[in-house]
Amino acid sequence: MEDKLYSKKEPEYGITTGTAAAAAAIAAFKSINKKVDKVKLETPIGKLDIDIENSLKITINHGRASVIKRSYHDPVVTRNLEIFADVRITDITGIIIKGGKGVGLVTKPGLQIPVGQPAINPIPREMINSNLQELLPKDEGAEVVISVPGGEKLAEKTLNSRLGIMGGISILGTTGLARSMNMDSYRKSFKCQLDVAVAENYKELIFVPGNIGERIAHRILDVDEDQIIQMGNLVGYMLHEAAEADVKHIILLGHAGKIIKIAAGIFNTEHQIADGRREIITTHTALKNASKTLINQIYHSNTTEEMINLLDKENLVEPVFNSIAEAVKERCQEKYNGELNVVIVKMDGTVLNTNHEVSFKN
Repeated sequence: MEDKLYSKKEPEYGITTGTAAAAAAIAAFKSINKKVDKVKLETPIGKLDIDIENSLKITINHGRASVIKRSYHDPVVTRNLEIFADVRITDITGIIIKGGKGVGLVTKPGLQIPVGQPAINPIPREMINSNLQELLPKDEGAEVVISVPGGEKLAEKTLNSRLGIMGGISILGTTGLARSMNMDSYRKSFKCQLDVAVAENYKELIFVPGNIGERIAHRILDVDEDQIIQMGNLVGYMLHEAAEADVKHIILLGHAGKIIKIAAGIFNTEHQIADGRREIITTHTALKNASKTLINQIYHSNTTEEMINLLDKENLVEPVFNSIAEAVKERCQEKYNGELNVVIVKMDGTVLNTNHEVSFKN
């Protein structure tokens, strides 16, 4: 396992931030007696040998160590991140785990960690506790502080601020290993937003594809930040989860280039997986009895915005996008049977369909 994790070629697997933090904590404790280059860590999938980047004895009861979350074949923002642990031996039994600089603080309900606690998830906490407990004498305890230099800046590239995790990154992991293209983890990163909104008792949520949709939603709707849920490309999954969470009302809002794909039953809107934008707009343009010339122009257009401009010249934007919005709604309600409104917009926030029953800011 060790060779696969740390070979010069980027491997398929790597360690999680939780594994790095737990290994650093064990090394920090051991460094009080001697310098540590490697530790054997018990994880949910068995023992892993983890390389230690640095270890240092600070005082007779305080050690510090760090582990680098080595790069593997996945473009995660935490690749090659150095995670530190400070361990102080105490005369009070038990292990206290704290978050230091660069580790986020939970400020909203609905996550696995209570409000006011550092964003160190349950499995990493358990790994720190169980591995350290085996080393501690019965009459001693320990205080563990996990820190991530640069974690505050790195968190800006994550969804943490939307989830109410402020001031740094989260220490995550469920098995001890991270795998390239882990769809389950990817999905959960989006679902956490839904968990927070439900915990805050919002009954109406605004689902948007990403940052562009979120900015437009803030501009044209009178809503709270936590009501806006980014779906990424996982439209079907997020609608299903909203149904499971008994969300009563969804406003599905986004740029035409993403939202209209749903009209063809495309519930993963990743461009490399499926497209169909020109076919969808062409079809609905034909359904509105447009000329063959316009239908042909639409079909041979390069961008959604170009198609919208062509429709605008023929005063067909509203009827065509009303038709598309109805198709989107019909498809969405295969996954979600609550109240649902569809709002399709241009990049500048102009609303293209009128059959939405949504109130906008003045």
